[in-house]
Amino acid sequence: MSQATASAPSRFAIHLRKGTISLAALPFLLLQLSVLFVFTTYFSWQGLALCLAMWLVRQLAITAGYHRYFSHKTYKMGRPAQFLMALIGASAAQKGPLWWAAKHRHHHGYSDREEDHHSPRHGFWHSHWLWFLYDESRDYDQKRIIDFARYPEIRLIDRLWYLPPVLLALGLFAAGGWHAVVWGFFVSTFLLSNLTYSINSLCHVWGRQRYYSEDTSRNNFVLALLLLGEGWHNNHHKYQAAARNGFYWWEVDFSFYFIKLLSMVGLAWDLKQAPQKIIDEGRANDRARRGARRLGLKWKPPLPERSGRRTGLAEA
Repeated sequence: MSQATASAPSRFAIHLRKGTISLAALPFLLLQLSVLFVFTTYFSWQGLALCLAMWLVRQLAITAGYHRYFSHKTYKMGRPAQFLMALIGASAAQKGPLWWAAKHRHHHGYSDREEDHHSPRHGFWHSHWLWFLYDESRDYDQKRIIDFARYPEIRLIDRLWYLPPVLLALGLFAAGGWHAVVWGFFVSTFLLSNLTYSINSLCHVWGRQRYYSEDTSRNNFVLALLLLGEGWHNNHHKYQAAARNGFYWWEVDFSFYFIKLLSMVGLAWDLKQAPQKIIDEGRANDRARRGARRLGLKWKPPLPERSGRRTGLAEA
């Protein structure tokens, strides 16, 4: 059975062009609105520091964990570290690692085509939020993620993904009261989620294309800084199996630095790199862009000599 069992349709639903939004989307919408609780408490530097710390830890679990590990297998980890990465990632309230990775692998297989779940060609809000709020997006193709679905502890986190965020919020309340919950959970989760979603909604619209990648993916320096290296999105779509999205030393990639740190302490190994051929192609394209700019010409990435299957796709 390759698909999870679909839920019964709700009597209260909004039918949009790309899908149906029912009351099942209410918890997510309330979580987004919970950022307004910031007006029920006071500002403090301790609260801001807690917010940034909870954002950073969970953002790394999404970028280095859900994305580069579970979705693309760009490095290897043992089962205890894999479990911890999945657990912290689930606390970000972006559903479970199997759902997230299966959807992301589907995206790379059909990027910017009609089958793509979150192409911005269907509008900003569709690619930013709406696509995963649709009832039709609850299920995922289990065949895309059988490599990690074989671990019962990962299946458990995927099934009970809503518990880690609840437990995190309760833990923050026990440790620091309402003030800690507001800054450490509500505000940080709002920032975390919307920064993550901006890769779908903005990084196929805003930025530069270094490589021809059969889609509209772009490199965006601002989002690379804010999203710990994920903004080097055109690089990533060119070669998805690389642990480092910033292919060159000047392309800051904090998620890769974190993965590298894990490897230095023995928690990660076999970090994959982009082939030298792709690195050289990128340098040549950068030179061609600069030359075209000096002549006042527009430049687009050249079509590769052999266009076929997208490079670096993860296999289950």
